[in-house]
Amino acid sequence: MATVLAFDVYGTLIDTHGVVTELEERLGRGGKDSLATEFSRRWRDKQLEYSFRRSLMGAYVPFGQCTREALDFTDRALQAQLSDVDKDHLMAVYARLPAFPEAAGALERLAATGMRCVAFSNGTREAVEGLLEQAGIRERFEDVISVDEIKRFKPDPAVYAHLRNRLEVPPGDTWLISSNPFDVIGARHAGLHAAWVRRSLDAPFDPWGIEPDLTVTDLEALAERLS
Repeated sequence: MATVLAFDVYGTLIDTHGVVTELEERLGRGGKDSLATEFSRRWRDKQLEYSFRRSLMGAYVPFGQCTREALDFTDRALQAQLSDVDKDHLMAVYARLPAFPEAAGALERLAATGMRCVAFSNGTREAVEGLLEQAGIRERFEDVISVDEIKRFKPDPAVYAHLRNRLEVPPGDTWLISSNPFDVIGARHAGLHAAWVRRSLDAPFDPWGIEPDLTVTDLEALAERLS
């Protein structure tokens, strides 16, 4: 049976900080320590925090709502004073974020080995389909699997069980590919293999005693290791 690679989307295939240029136009420029860069980082962190909290509370909403609420919070926290028009525009930009530069080539190389590739995301199927289409990589995936189908967020164990059920593949033949340590730990805890895409050498991994099966710097390095 062919190995299945389940790719996280936001932060792994798609660059969530691709919104910085748009933020710079509204908040001002200033290099890597600019307000726009800080805004992007805090927006992403709060987006994930809201998904965690809602999952624990049993108060699920689509990931896009978590994203908008995180945008509102970050605007307040940094006193950026974005208008509603600005926020609507930024949400539209979030729906067409770019893929990482090496994604298309790496996915093509992995597909050539006979491995099955699926997208596996906190985002709704509609949102993820749109992102992958505009990034030019949708055709590399045989399916899109969304947590929206069971109304839970990663790293709830039910999410990884849902992935296994949808794939109908033994856990030992299933790999999660993610840049998010919490996702890697969640998958490993659920009995899947997992590769951590460590896009920043400064990024630490959580010291929980659960390690990724494989650590790579980007998707091209992943293709090199698994081909």
